[in-house]
Amino acid sequence: MSGDHRGYQDLNVYSVAYQLALEIHEGTKRYPKEEKYSLIDQIRRSSRSIPANLAEAWKKRRYEKAFVSKLIDCAGEAGETEVWLGFSRGFGYIEDAQYQRFIQKYDEVNRMLYGMIEKADKFCH
Repeated sequence: MSGDHRGYQDLNVYSVAYQLALEIHEGTKRYPKEEKYSLIDQIRRSSRSIPANLAEAWKKRRYEKAFVSKLIDCAGEAGETEVWLGFSRGFGYIEDAQYQRFIQKYDEVNRMLYGMIEKADKFCH
């Protein structure tokens, strides 16, 4: 087991990604109804996939390659979420300041993910 982490929920990156997914869910409630089966579903799914894939990565940490692969999936979902946030701003569904804040938070998530990837051996056993 890796040092002082009792589980994936104790990872800072998990907490940040989970909170972002909650904020995106809440924010998309104000999007136009015609976006229900497109942008809303896409951005909610990709933002939720990050903490979900982190949980999967944590459960696979016995196998370093599988652990790293799931972390790379997390980074991919973060990138996809950033694209949907860009469309949200472009369509006027979110303000520029809110967009910038989300992008800064996803940059933080990506830094943490790539830090974990670089030090995967510290998390794996």
